[in-house]
Amino acid sequence: MFRTSLGKPLHRLTEKQKKKLFFIEALRTRYKVDYDKVQPIPFIKDRVYCVDKVYVEGGLEFMPTEHVTRGSGSWERLESYKSVFSDQRIQSVRRIFEGEPGYGKTTFTLQLAYDWCHRVEGSPMQDVEVLIILRMRQLSGIRSIYRAIEVYPLGSDPRVRDADIAAIIRESKSAVVILDGYDEYPDQHSRRETDVQRILKLDLFENTPVILTTRYLPDYLAPITKRVRLTGFDEIARDEYIRKAVVGEDKIALSIIKARLKENPVLEDLCQVPLIFVMFAHIAYENQDFQNFKSVTEFFRYMIRCFHEHLKNKSKELNTVRYSIDENEHAALDKLAFLAISQENQQITWSLEGMCEQLGQDFYETYLSLGIFVEEEVGSYNSCMEVEVRFYHKLFCEWYAAHRIVHILSQLGRSVSLEKLFRHMKPEDVHYVYRFACGLNRDVGSSIIQYLSGPRGTFQFRIICILEQSGDVKGTLGDLRILCSGTVIIKRSDSRLLQRSTVQLLDIAATRGIIVSSLHLDQCFVKFDDTDACIVFKSGLRLTNLKTVKVMRVTGRIRETDCDSKGIEVTREELIGICQTCETLKEIRFEGREYLLPLSVPVEKIGLIARCSGSHWGSSRNSGLAISLTTS
Repeated sequence: MFRTSLGKPLHRLTEKQKKKLFFIEALRTRYKVDYDKVQPIPFIKDRVYCVDKVYVEGGLEFMPTEHVTRGSGSWERLESYKSVFSDQRIQSVRRIFEGEPGYGKTTFTLQLAYDWCHRVEGSPMQDVEVLIILRMRQLSGIRSIYRAIEVYPLGSDPRVRDADIAAIIRESKSAVVILDGYDEYPDQHSRRETDVQRILKLDLFENTPVILTTRYLPDYLAPITKRVRLTGFDEIARDEYIRKAVVGEDKIALSIIKARLKENPVLEDLCQVPLIFVMFAHIAYENQDFQNFKSVTEFFRYMIRCFHEHLKNKSKELNTVRYSIDENEHAALDKLAFLAISQENQQITWSLEGMCEQLGQDFYETYLSLGIFVEEEVGSYNSCMEVEVRFYHKLFCEWYAAHRIVHILSQLGRSVSLEKLFRHMKPEDVHYVYRFACGLNRDVGSSIIQYLSGPRGTFQFRIICILEQSGDVKGTLGDLRILCSGTVIIKRSDSRLLQRSTVQLLDIAATRGIIVSSLHLDQCFVKFDDTDACIVFKSGLRLTNLKTVKVMRVTGRIRETDCDSKGIEVTREELIGICQTCETLKEIRFEGREYLLPLSVPVEKIGLIARCSGSHWGSSRNSGLAISLTTS
């Protein structure tokens, strides 16, 4: 006899149970549509995967604080997404998963959907009875969470209404709600309170676990909220993806793709972003003429050309629509992209009608075919499903916006106020706009670099833009030597962009044999990772090339009350690893009460003499004076 997922024959179910059964099956059907159409390369429409065939875990970290904080405290490694509900350190009914654009937040939710539908053993979804996933960008004007569920993913089916959904969630043995992409939620600043705001404040779904994915923290948060963040792909994750989704067991092909990445060190930072690395890996595998790139701009230009070439080749087939546009003519798109990111509140979606009106039907359909645009059905307050359009990734919007900036500055020159032009474009939010613009036009790049010499920019980011402009490290070596002759400081309070820029410059310095006189790591050091021979920062960034550092000073928080109760333990192995990695190191100093240092150091292994300065090894907490290792 056929039994339903509720464990009873269908004819013996009550009306309430039948509604619940229909509801669960409708969710499974909707999620299967989503997780079965993962498209790693946007311009190859016929290469679509189930998420489980391509999903690779990137880095995960959590903030082990008793109360949610907006500061940049210490982050600790989380072993796997499978421990989301089982790890006692992040036990809560409110969890936030943070990640920059392209870091795999939505792919993570699709994997959870797959796990739930298939009851994957070991998954946090294995024993969940009801899983609700809502894409926040689709919920404009829908204040009720139950109405949002009814509209999407159920599609306003009359068999299950708002009240039924509320009862099903309330009476389920276990339910989980995932709100994906809060940073794209149109009503996040609504003056009228929405159910989403009530959920975040714990005024709704008080006992139901809720996961929120976002680029940044919302204004409304319950104190019990736990923070987890996605840190992107390291080398291990990149290798796993290449094997899993690109080359299979072909070791030669794997080594070729890895070699192409090493030949393009300028892409190392960009390929930490899973979405970008995925495109890089497939393009590097598909194209025999894959070239070396001197800048991110060169790589992006090549990637866009690959999109167009693929569509041109497909259009030559019998009974296909002919490719009829000039790939270099996209002024209307440039303007649209620039207006989107130059507003105080950046625009991320457009109505289908509005987009076609601005760009023209033929142009729009071509760019949809290219994969640069993506269409989505979204719910609306009047229950009708509408089609909205967005860029495949924010980087594409920044690419075309940079073209508009180049056009404005090359046409109007000095009559344009850069302060007004970039008023709402902070480098830490849209730093690729600046880099692309510098790489697209040398003269415009010079104007932007001069602008970045002011309070908006940093010395480090300015050099990165110079490198993007010239495509040649030689043009930056003079400035880089000046930077490295003094003290290079990386602070915990620095933006991720500033930290990343400084790390890139230190890597160039090490590659070129430029001595770094003094490196000061202020409240950002977490540990030395012996596996990768690198220093790990609290931001999740890694400093991998240390061989030309002469003096290293690591400072922690000074006051006992500012420190985490456990402190940060620095082991003998870590100290030895740092000293052995830094080939020119003369002195290393740890200062502040934050660090717990070892009782002794086997100095014969590192050729250094340990010297205490007003403190002693192995104290319960460093007294705040310096502990140094100095060469004999």
